[in-house]
Amino acid sequence: MEHSIIVRGLSKQYRLGEVRRNSYKTLRDQLAKAIAAPIERARGARSALPSKAHEHGSYFWALDDVSFDICEGEVVGVIGRNGAGKTTLLKLLSRITEPTRGTIDMYGRVGSLLEVGTGFHKELTGRENVYLNGAILGMSKSQIDDKFDEIVAFAEVEKFIDTPVKFYSSGMGVRLAFSVAAYLEPEILLVDEVLAVGDTAFQKKCLSKMEDVGQQGRTVIFISHHMPSIARLCSRSFLLEKGKIIMDGPTAEVIGSYLKHAIGSSSHREWEDIEHAPGNEIVRLRSLRALTVDGQSNGSIDVRKSIGVELTFEVLKEGYSLYPGFTVHNDEGLWLFASLDTDEKWRGKIRPRGIYTSTGWIPGNFLAEGTMIVGASIRTEEPRILHFYEQEAIAFQVIESPDGDSARVDYAGKFPGVVRPMLDWETKFHAG
Repeated sequence: MEHSIIVRGLSKQYRLGEVRRNSYKTLRDQLAKAIAAPIERARGARSALPSKAHEHGSYFWALDDVSFDICEGEVVGVIGRNGAGKTTLLKLLSRITEPTRGTIDMYGRVGSLLEVGTGFHKELTGRENVYLNGAILGMSKSQIDDKFDEIVAFAEVEKFIDTPVKFYSSGMGVRLAFSVAAYLEPEILLVDEVLAVGDTAFQKKCLSKMEDVGQQGRTVIFISHHMPSIARLCSRSFLLEKGKIIMDGPTAEVIGSYLKHAIGSSSHREWEDIEHAPGNEIVRLRSLRALTVDGQSNGSIDVRKSIGVELTFEVLKEGYSLYPGFTVHNDEGLWLFASLDTDEKWRGKIRPRGIYTSTGWIPGNFLAEGTMIVGASIRTEEPRILHFYEQEAIAFQVIESPDGDSARVDYAGKFPGVVRPMLDWETKFHAG
């Protein structure tokens, strides 16, 4: 199979505390800069490398000696903690920024969706941006015409297609940007956290469309913190840590390694400094823990016992009804369920200032054996506000002893499935 992307020794160094001066530039300025860039790169090739005197000073490596090959038609996930180098990698592949060292060979038209509105000019209308992006990809006007109606329909921006993009909401911008990137059919598609913006229905459309793109034989590199999406779309994944690829292999194995080692298995987490705790000026999360029925925080819980997920939070501003909740997924990246606080005492009621503790109980003999990753959130429905969603905040192990009464009975091997219900069975014997 032919290679679509070949990367060798790719490194990117930044200077700590460097001030970014983002003065406004017209479209003409941006195009002129793009045309001049190859000449500037040729002139400054030698000066691009930092001197050795600075290597251990105020510089750091966002990517450090990264090499990989991706074949045509592969859908590859990139995962890792914040600051691991994921977005830097995609910006280098997209030619948005230049590498300090190393080489990138890409074969085919490249489409990218790195941030909301990336690749769009704010002063142009949605329609004009669609045609501009198509032209950049080397498509003719007739080719873009053939796809235009599908792009607009998918993005659900028909009423605003002739409005300048600067007036779009973030949701409208990302819908149109994703639609352009997917429907103009680049051979290589680079996507960074497109699911972070947009409603649930649009997120599902994005996932389905990306599945279609992969099945059509186009190469996709997909960055996401949403492990179920990575697991669903990508057969292969990279795990980045401190700018290096520390694992490259089947997605299920890479996700398992990430969740067990990068996230850890701590079942209790506290935020002592409220200014840096998840939340906003209305509410902040103070602690999150997994606990047993006797109230003890425990990282290993018997499959037969109930498990509590306890959120302690502080309401800083009155006037809102708040719904604490949590999500659970396993170490293979499968999302198991989400739950919101159903306590009738506070359902739909305005909460006064103060500290609250809410606990949701997962029944025994429900979760399967393995590592469970918990995320915590608090939301308001009217007006609709997600005050915070702290992903992969804590983890705990569900363990299953071969002794005693469990759904395993006497079976000692790996038990399949994401849940392990203890069902009621009945057997009747008919002699003869």
